[in-house]
Amino acid sequence: MEELKVGDVVVRKSYGKDVYFKITEIIKGEDGENIYILKGIELRIIADAKGEDLERIDLNKVNEYNEIFNRKINARIKKILLNRKVPIKKDRGEDSILGRAGKVLHIDGDEEYLNICLKGYKKLGINVVGKFVKEEDQPGVVIDFLREVRPDILVLTGHDGIIKGKDIKDLNSYRNSRYFIEAVKRAREYEPSFDDLVIFAGACQSFYEALIDAGANFASSPSRVLIHALDPVFICEKIAFSSITKFLSPSEVLKSTITGDKGIGGLETRGKFRETSHKI
Repeated sequence: MEELKVGDVVVRKSYGKDVYFKITEIIKGEDGENIYILKGIELRIIADAKGEDLERIDLNKVNEYNEIFNRKINARIKKILLNRKVPIKKDRGEDSILGRAGKVLHIDGDEEYLNICLKGYKKLGINVVGKFVKEEDQPGVVIDFLREVRPDILVLTGHDGIIKGKDIKDLNSYRNSRYFIEAVKRAREYEPSFDDLVIFAGACQSFYEALIDAGANFASSPSRVLIHALDPVFICEKIAFSSITKFLSPSEVLKSTITGDKGIGGLETRGKFRETSHKI
């Protein structure tokens, strides 16, 4: 078998080949064997595996996988736009939103995922500022970015995962949850109000309870499952385009996501849309 290399798309045989990964790094283990660092293609997870557990996926299957991914996302965005309930004015045959939706600051530990999310925000008409910051660096920059952008909604995400065989109630069992937790705490020091600053934090299998305790409105992952790359975007859309006169139940917000309530949970949260009588 040809040697695996960085950039190859692979699956893990021991997990039933359930998730497509890209190899991002190759390191030497203590036994001298290669350990492959993996990043989910559409799920926000990082993992590692030895070469014997990996199977390379050929280009045709990868392209088919990407087509299915894009079709699924486009269908979800189309459905959201059709169901959006905000004041609309017809202007020369075009629809104009009569109001101001919430502004999003999205800080992501994965530049590729950030760019995918920014495309999603654009299709959904969301005012967003995106920042690529590795997970471990997010606590150190979050307050400066909040002051710079002054958002209504903050997203802190990237990659995470539980170390195999570890206790899910122990913070040391998680790859990156500690950084998301600390960034949430610092954001809450800056803006304590859960209405004035709505926070989503976490990635695949993140320490949900600790993120909520730290001050997040929504977080992943209650059942320690994998979450979709674009789930934070769909949560932001629901909040950004819901009236400030309305409190959204967690179940209302999670209907928009791909993962659902096993992957994401949260608190009752006020919407961010402000209606006006004229086009802005």
